[in-house]
Amino acid sequence: MLNKLSDTIYYLSNQDNKERPTLGLVCGEQYSLIIDAGNSVQHAKDFLIEIEKLDVPPVKYVVITHGHWDHFLGMNEFDAAVIVNSRTNEIIKEWESYSFDNHSLQKNVGTNRLGDLFMEIMQTDIPNRDSFKLNSPDIIFENTLTIDLGNKVCLLETIKSTHTDDSTVIYVPDEKVIFLGDSAYGKTTNSLFHYKQALLLPMIEDISKYNAEMFLLGHESICDLDEMNLYWEELTAANQAVNSASLEHAIKCFKEDNKRDPNDNELFFIKAFVNDQIIQSQ
Repeated sequence: MLNKLSDTIYYLSNQDNKERPTLGLVCGEQYSLIIDAGNSVQHAKDFLIEIEKLDVPPVKYVVITHGHWDHFLGMNEFDAAVIVNSRTNEIIKEWESYSFDNHSLQKNVGTNRLGDLFMEIMQTDIPNRDSFKLNSPDIIFENTLTIDLGNKVCLLETIKSTHTDDSTVIYVPDEKVIFLGDSAYGKTTNSLFHYKQALLLPMIEDISKYNAEMFLLGHESICDLDEMNLYWEELTAANQAVNSASLEHAIKCFKEDNKRDPNDNELFFIKAFVNDQIIQSQ
């Protein structure tokens, strides 16, 4: 079931147990635009079934927020122009050569490229896997792109991100709504979850420049401005406490700076920034 954010914006909530991120729909007077294509053929089909229940203009565009498989592997199902930034395009180019038969899937899982959940989803949610090949994107942009859906403008921008080097956000000015994909999250490197400290403040600046009041995230669905500001504040406070690979020292610095113990979120973030220090030192 689609969630209605406004008369022109809808979203399908994330399902983390199935590795399904939030999918968005923005409707203008002439056309509609989709944000992210889903993690599989079935995910995309489920989304399209829900869209068909609405009285909205035809879908003309699908924007992929970044090149992680759970956001683009359903893109063949949409009769629309797929839009990506140039970095995401390079990632998808590589995936275009992949095969999805059992042997190929087992090879990818066996080399730790992808996990067991990926294999399970591919086996259940992509029919005709032996012949499945990912299509190429249709529109490739560099830094920014403006899409007019008919009295409804969407601004696309590639931003700095602690999650990937190819993150695109989609801002709808008249609604003050921004789709962030996974851009505000951390990432896992060498089995360590971390936020890139060098990119944290530039990322917050890139996102905060938009006059947004509602934020759609890949695996949280939706946050209001107060929730997003709290997230930034806790991330920033944790970041400021970490200047070495010592968790003990970071917690001590946090207590001295803030005159209190870190809460559970801040402690999680502190550990992630310490992990980043460890990764940078390797």
